[in-house]
Amino acid sequence: MARTTNRSITALCFALAAGALTACDSGGDGNADATDPSGSGDAGPREVRYEIGVIAKSQSNQVFLAARTGAEAAAADLSESLDTDDVDVTVTVNWRTPTNEDAQMQALTVEQLASGGVSGIAISASDAGLLTSAIDDAVNRGVEVVCFDSDVPDSKRFAYFGIDDVEAGREVARQLVAAMGEEGVVAILGGNQNAPNLQARVRGAREVFEGYEGIEIIGEYYHPEVATDAAQKVQPVQSPNPNITGWAMVGGWPLFTENALDGVYEQAKIVSVDHLPQQLKYVQDGQVEALIGQDCYGWGYQSVVLLLNKLHKNEDPEKVINNFAFSIVTQENVAEYEGLWQEWLKD
Repeated sequence: MARTTNRSITALCFALAAGALTACDSGGDGNADATDPSGSGDAGPREVRYEIGVIAKSQSNQVFLAARTGAEAAAADLSESLDTDDVDVTVTVNWRTPTNEDAQMQALTVEQLASGGVSGIAISASDAGLLTSAIDDAVNRGVEVVCFDSDVPDSKRFAYFGIDDVEAGREVARQLVAAMGEEGVVAILGGNQNAPNLQARVRGAREVFEGYEGIEIIGEYYHPEVATDAAQKVQPVQSPNPNITGWAMVGGWPLFTENALDGVYEQAKIVSVDHLPQQLKYVQDGQVEALIGQDCYGWGYQSVVLLLNKLHKNEDPEKVINNFAFSIVTQENVAEYEGLWQEWLKD
């Protein structure tokens, strides 16, 4: 599948009429009008400032670095494209992601950002149950919220941008079943058991596996979404269970480390989500059969675009759930993706 960058669709989002402004300044009081201290009557362009709080799951998960880059790139693009002779628009990103996954900290950060008067919040939820009330409280205070990567569907967030998680899980299973010749014993690496996006991927993978008489699921294995924790989970499971002939990884956490699959790939086929440079090497070396790639840059970029369309034009997206098409990376096409992350992180 051909890869695209998100800036190419920016033009679809920026046709905003100057007369439709709904804004707040950096203090969140809604007063964005410039003043004319000289008394000359020529106040110049009206200043409109938007501060967007962005809360990913963790700083330690490298996929969110691309989301941050995307969000900051969207802020720069929108600050330029939304300017008119009458309006000077400034969009800033307030990156407030915990070092490691911590849903309670995310909820506290949502409250802090809302109290501080941000214009909007974009969040990837570590635990939807813990974040629903925090998001609802923010929206009730006039702060728009969009979710990316991991949704909080029962909250008052107005939109979600991310992969179709159930379908991604299905594709992991399809690729693995094909590599295994439709028979064998499968283990599922599931990450954070409370994350709604990962729950959906596991559900999709199980759905496919259970459709094959020759496939047995030995179990689901959960862990913090940290590379070292994930890598330390796989080998200790494989060693006492040499009958495992396939690993379905609904996130690519262990592949952020070197030699994570030693003693595993020799016995089992492996398919994973995500396609960062470290993970591509596992495909190149023949240790991983396929990767299901996500638009991690777009998590940030499109979340900011969705928020600015809502804030600046009072325009809701056509759909609440907005999914991107995932990529399937194999040895046959892995070279096409080698420069993608360098491109996403170049800013």
